[in-house]
Amino acid sequence: MSDRKQATIILHSLHEGENTVQELPAEVFAKGNALYVRYEEPKMGPYQGDTRATVKLTGDELKIIRHGEVQSEQAFRLGQKLPGYYRSPFTSFQLSTHTQRLSIDINDMSGSASWAYDLYVFDEFSGHFSISLIIQEDHES
Repeated sequence: MSDRKQATIILHSLHEGENTVQELPAEVFAKGNALYVRYEEPKMGPYQGDTRATVKLTGDELKIIRHGEVQSEQAFRLGQKLPGYYRSPFTSFQLSTHTQRLSIDINDMSGSASWAYDLYVFDEFSGHFSISLIIQEDHES
């Protein structure tokens, strides 16, 4: 039984005045009370390996899990500071996110989420990020 749908996602990130927009193919599926969005991260350099990202969306929490060359986990819940980690062949560190804004609007296999947070690496402030994710289910079935 496959309830997996093909989708296109648009990721918009703002960090220290730098705007990044990525449009990527993705796979979307529901499991329990969560919607999952899975996609391959674009390679940022000639030596970067494959990394698959999964975004888990529930009513009040968003979680990003990366597997592959980069392994990391970040969780976002409004008003809370949550632990996470980042590992790559080049570095490894503990991180945490303190979420100031979180909005999740999901309708079936499409929707959007936006969140703003402070990132801490080894409990030191590392930057403020503002991210939005738009999920558009592909309808060429």
